[in-house]
Amino acid sequence: MKKQEKHVLRFGLPKGSLQAATIEKLGKAGFNIRVSSRSYEPFVDDDELEIRLIRAQEISRYVEHGYLDSGITGHDWIQENGSDVHEVGEFLFSKATRQPARWVLAVPENSKIRSVKDLKGKRIATEVVGLTQRYLKKHGVKAEVEFSWGATEFKAHELVDAIVELTETGSSLRANNLRIIDTLLTSTPRLIASHAAWKNKWKRQKIENLALLLKGALDAEAKVGLKMNIAEKNVAKLLHSLPALRNPTISNLSLKGWVAVETVIDEHVVRELIPQLKAAGAEGIIEYPLNKVVY
Repeated sequence: MKKQEKHVLRFGLPKGSLQAATIEKLGKAGFNIRVSSRSYEPFVDDDELEIRLIRAQEISRYVEHGYLDSGITGHDWIQENGSDVHEVGEFLFSKATRQPARWVLAVPENSKIRSVKDLKGKRIATEVVGLTQRYLKKHGVKAEVEFSWGATEFKAHELVDAIVELTETGSSLRANNLRIIDTLLTSTPRLIASHAAWKNKWKRQKIENLALLLKGALDAEAKVGLKMNIAEKNVAKLLHSLPALRNPTISNLSLKGWVAVETVIDEHVVRELIPQLKAAGAEGIIEYPLNKVVY
């Protein structure tokens, strides 16, 4: 009897700033991952996944060339590398801000530079050299762009005229007395796949399932479930006056004339909603967290 080939998806986990968030989100999606400080092959409780821990800056290149079937990396690194990959989905990992990260052009507060045109003949430090060079070319500006290994914010005050740096809120730049002049690119984490993997029926299904579960886990972070009991005669009034209770599940209770109402709502409205529910006659109100929400 011919031995059945084992199906395996080679997946790139981003090492660095995205690492902790990616592991956390994948955990909520149902994939429990453990990383050892002595190995670039993290453990995952799925025999169909082989995970490699690789810098986010490199993942899109390894996916493009087929060394990885799929992976998670920033849109910025896909653009910086010019990688020809299939983008499966976009995911906002930052629960705190829900804002995409931005690569921005910044200068010291006291700098005379006010726009990109003022960079002619100047020196710029950044980790995204290609992105910055294309930005300058687009604006017809010739300037020197050097790769920065780190401490880029410090360099802006002593070693270079400007920097192109990644920021989410801009608070770190302001704390270092830097002024943002322009945004070159906004970036969010992306689930990507090689074109070969996407054409493979089994691998594509595996990647799509992973994307579905990951999206469900992320959508659940901003929502909660609500349960309550209410007299049946008050249900219509309750739903009319509280539009946040969209498409609730209503089921009969053993107590005649009463029903149970259950729904999923945005977490940020709960504190205003619960007192209103109570005032409308709801009893036994229960709020509970959600693991996944799949639409």
